[in-house]
Amino acid sequence: MSADLQKLLTWLSPAFPVGAFAWSAGLETAIVEGLVTDRNTTQDWIAGTLNHGGLRTDAILLAHAHKSYMEPATLMALADLCLALTPARERHAETITTGNAFVLASAAWPTARPLSLPQPCPYPIAVGASTGAHDIDLRQSLIAFLTATVHSQVSVAVRLIPIGQTDGLSIMASLEPAIAAAADLCQHAALDDIGTVAYGADIAQMKHEMLTTRIFRS
Repeated sequence: MSADLQKLLTWLSPAFPVGAFAWSAGLETAIVEGLVTDRNTTQDWIAGTLNHGGLRTDAILLAHAHKSYMEPATLMALADLCLALTPARERHAETITTGNAFVLASAAWPTARPLSLPQPCPYPIAVGASTGAHDIDLRQSLIAFLTATVHSQVSVAVRLIPIGQTDGLSIMASLEPAIAAAADLCQHAALDDIGTVAYGADIAQMKHEMLTTRIFRS
């Protein structure tokens, strides 16, 4: 059990070399346009993607990849679905770039049976299949993935608005119950349960490439 925790803490750490710090998933656009301006609007934005947007979709796909890590054809189909559900070009690049980097970095932890992962490999598929291959509990994998992604989004707001470390930490603490609830839901969700209404986040991802000045890559 401690070995599983160590892997999750390492693989989902900001220090793990996947380059997640360089991407904002459209949050930079929302900040520039004045949609996200303080602690409350930051928390609302992140909670929206967690409960009704792309982060929920990614978590469901991760869960299915975790369960199907020994099935290359299924993983390929999940990767294709993940990319098809990615609304913006930059977001598409984000999930491929971080996913491929995760595959390379996590190879330092060999599996009992070599993984046959799709190329390119979207980030949630890479994380799901890898945690499944190492027999790491699905719910804990989801909590680690969702927590890391939420923390990355908070980091964007801390740096760009800026909201300050205290407000950032308060957001992280406040969203812990929502993260746990999302993990509970997504670990049992069918692919047919995928569906989002976070159109603002999708549009922000599409508009990011038109910003005059950009700090992040998406």
